[in-house]
Amino acid sequence: MGKAINKILTTKIKINWIIFTLGFCCGLLLLSLPAYTDELTHKFKSPSFSGIGTSAHYLTIENQEKSRRDAIQKDIESALLAAQREAENTTMAKFMRNLESRIYSQLSKQLVESLFKQCDLTVDPTCVQATFGSFALEGNTISYQKTTCNTAEMEGCVIGEEVIVLTIIAEDGTETIITIPIGSGQFGG
Repeated sequence: MGKAINKILTTKIKINWIIFTLGFCCGLLLLSLPAYTDELTHKFKSPSFSGIGTSAHYLTIENQEKSRRDAIQKDIESALLAAQREAENTTMAKFMRNLESRIYSQLSKQLVESLFKQCDLTVDPTCVQATFGSFALEGNTISYQKTTCNTAEMEGCVIGEEVIVLTIIAEDGTETIITIPIGSGQFGG
């Protein structure tokens, strides 16, 4: 039985040796085939270095930079607008707007009363009826004069009719003339 095992082992070793030798020979045959070689070349992938597609690359960079600049500008503008809205909504700003509105309302009321005031000296001997006046308001000059419509050039009145001519001269020098007839219209029924 020992001879049989010995015979099997030797047969296995011989088979392994034959397989190894055949594999080694095939490997040598494959390695001994002619080798083909080529020159090693290096190419840059970036268009900035290779020059291929350079203009498109530069345009892409420019577009990215412009997008960033626009986004930064938009952020700055929105921050400024938010700060302005916040400043306009403070209690003090609201108070100042309300006060300014009331002052202008009173000024307007006094001007209208002065323009359309009719004095009856039998009732009030101290009554003074103003026929002209002028004042400055935020750089604009406003003047008025009670007169009689005497020319066809005065728009909005009939010749001989009593009118108030209101002249407004703006800061830039533009002039607006408003002719207001006195006592020609009636309100109500």
